[in-house]
Amino acid sequence: MKHFSSSASKGNQDNESLGRKSVAGKSAVTEQIGISRQNLYYQPRLPAKDLELKNQIEAVIVEHKAYGHRRIALTLGINHKRVRRVMRLFGLKARRSLNRQPKARSSHDLSNTNRHQNLFAKAVVNKPNQAWVSDFTYLPQPNSKFVYLATVLDAYTREIIGWNFGVRHNSELVTEALRVALGRRSKPPEIFHSDQGSEYRSKDLNEILITQNIQASMSAKSSPWQNGKQESFYQKFKLELGHPNIYETRGELFEAIALQIHYYNHRRIHSALKMPPAIFYQRCQQQSSTNTTNDPKQLKTASKI
Repeated sequence: MKHFSSSASKGNQDNESLGRKSVAGKSAVTEQIGISRQNLYYQPRLPAKDLELKNQIEAVIVEHKAYGHRRIALTLGINHKRVRRVMRLFGLKARRSLNRQPKARSSHDLSNTNRHQNLFAKAVVNKPNQAWVSDFTYLPQPNSKFVYLATVLDAYTREIIGWNFGVRHNSELVTEALRVALGRRSKPPEIFHSDQGSEYRSKDLNEILITQNIQASMSAKSSPWQNGKQESFYQKFKLELGHPNIYETRGELFEAIALQIHYYNHRRIHSALKMPPAIFYQRCQQQSSTNTTNDPKQLKTASKI
């Protein structure tokens, strides 16, 4: 019996020694990788729900490739912190912006012809059709060629209300985009803002502005941030459109642009509006027709656009 007790005592000592070595080993490992030892024993409290949310997030990302965690949360109607945690847990990421390249401009010098002050910077934009902003961008094609896209955006509703697509960046490109916008809205804007490119200082475009009693506004030279709403639109637009070289023909690219603009206007949640721009404009119209002072974001739409 005495021999048995001695063996048991020795066994207990060996187990305690192994336990101390195990704890010491885990402590050394966690210290080396910079985490708490408690993390080794962490078990997710809601693994099934996290997995279900992961699948929902992936479904949103398939449809809205550039959505970050905040817009995904708005789409799913849940807290953005929970979405962010699950995206980090499973390594889910939105598509990120491509490197920007300089925009081609006309080499034709109009000197100081039709240069205008930046009226947009001083304006308090609080209703649709108060200020429109315009710009154009280039889209690379095979064989080192380019096509160009000009857009007109309502600065309040953020909706693209006019656009034009062409193989030359000239006055016709931007003038036609403005004509389309004027045809879509019931009244012209008070301010039309752009940069100082010669396309926007052309005689044809400025004649339209004068005829429609629209005040021309321009950013300072080499100040793209003064037309930030358009810059922001193109940054996300190109990201979601994908590289133009994936479209085999110019017709396919034109169709893809049309679909992408429709998606942006009618389905894509704008982070500043918490809804798509076309739906926000519809709510503004409802507000105007009922002569209420409610925030358009709080009004219910009569129907989905």
